[in-house]
Amino acid sequence: MKAMIFERFGTAPEVREVPDPSPAPDGVVIEVMATGLCRSDWHGWVGHDTDIRLPHVPGHEFAGVVAAVGSQVKGFRVGERVTVPFIAACGHCRECHAGHQQVCEAQFQPGFTHWGSFAEFVAIDRADNNLVRLPEAMDFQTAASLGCRFATSFRAVADQGRVRGGEWVAVHGAGGVGLSAVMIAAALGARVVAIDVADSKLALARAMGAAATVNAREVTDVVEAVREITGGGAHVSLDALGHPETCYNSVANLRRRGRHVQVGLMLAENARASIPMAQVIAHELEIYGSHGMQSWRYDAMLEMILAGTLRPDRLIGETLSLEDAVPALVAMGSQAPDGIAMIDPRR
Repeated sequence: MKAMIFERFGTAPEVREVPDPSPAPDGVVIEVMATGLCRSDWHGWVGHDTDIRLPHVPGHEFAGVVAAVGSQVKGFRVGERVTVPFIAACGHCRECHAGHQQVCEAQFQPGFTHWGSFAEFVAIDRADNNLVRLPEAMDFQTAASLGCRFATSFRAVADQGRVRGGEWVAVHGAGGVGLSAVMIAAALGARVVAIDVADSKLALARAMGAAATVNAREVTDVVEAVREITGGGAHVSLDALGHPETCYNSVANLRRRGRHVQVGLMLAENARASIPMAQVIAHELEIYGSHGMQSWRYDAMLEMILAGTLRPDRLIGETLSLEDAVPALVAMGSQAPDGIAMIDPRR
């Protein structure tokens, strides 16, 4: 099969032929019809993820068709249209039994712990626990866009943030995760303030439902700007970027008893962030992490999409071949695309 592969961190990947995967007894092989290009893939490529073993094929948000099935798989068959959460669970540990597969003690992540979806085929183990059937009305690009950024944002906004209608929600960073969070929070009836440094991304945020936007380069104090817009601070605030400054601002711009959700990864030189702990204590703020979403939780998200309440397809930008995706991946550290770029491995 054709795949994008790299043999050294930080060295441009190549697109070449590699052996086709075979399914494990409890797994399947999926023909990849669409796969998203995410900043997390860039983090993996530069060496920020210690789970990656070289040589490596990246890619972790995808949708496709089951092409082969292992002997122990009971719930899926060849030809079914499926997607997979980017955190795949074992189904047996304490967290899985409690319904918290997104923090599975024995989790694996396609594109990080295993070869991923920047290829014509990808193998997924523990298929009965992790595959999600797709509605026939949903196209593959829309389905692929759910796997990381949109599903992660859905859990962050709806489950961890517990956003309710009428609340003010601040979203720091208007990339794929941030724009998804804007759309989801607005669909739940919240009033959203989007913060970014690029006017093009803020324009997209307004198109996705943001009631107000703040260009962080054009204001003296982001926290005060959010407080002024919201009349005292956000009820819920998300750092969708993953940077010490946006993390701090997201906590600091909360009103009393507000809720901060950390969604953006804090890695490498950005791994440590200071937060206003005196404010956390005095105002009884709540701080949550959010990392992925369980496969069983997809039903609620898919229902809202099929009803037209959520439109993740509006976040999709350009479609690339594997060859064109190489320079796009390399550039993501400094030039992330507007919206979600998709890769079609069959091009």
